[in-house]
Amino acid sequence: MNEIVKEGLILVGALFMLLAALGVVRLPDLLTRMHATTKAATFGVTLIMLAVALHFAQVVVVARAFGVILFIMMTAPVAAHVIGRAGYFVGTRLWERTLKDELRPHYDPLTHELKSGREGERNARYGAEEDADR
Repeated sequence: MNEIVKEGLILVGALFMLLAALGVVRLPDLLTRMHATTKAATFGVTLIMLAVALHFAQVVVVARAFGVILFIMMTAPVAAHVIGRAGYFVGTRLWERTLKDELRPHYDPLTHELKSGREGERNARYGAEEDADR
């Protein structure tokens, strides 16, 4: 029974990793690719590390496996956020079917600063007028 659980965890984890790889190849822009890799790869690594912990069943190995899981779950979302934000700031184009860009009214491309409150509302109106001119 234990073997079946381990094999299932490895198989499902590998499938999620494959899904993450397919997401990188098939999805249209940086933000959607990043979403696929962050979510699916994190879940895939977690399942594989759980299988490793079950297989070896030694305190040292289980502690390291859980350490890897914790590290991946803490760093992957932060890294994805930083990569996505950097991609946005350097002008990576969004997918043409993207419906809403919520960062645009708050971002000044000349100074690379984010604004909030009234400045963001003013920029939102300016951005809408600029879109109408195009």
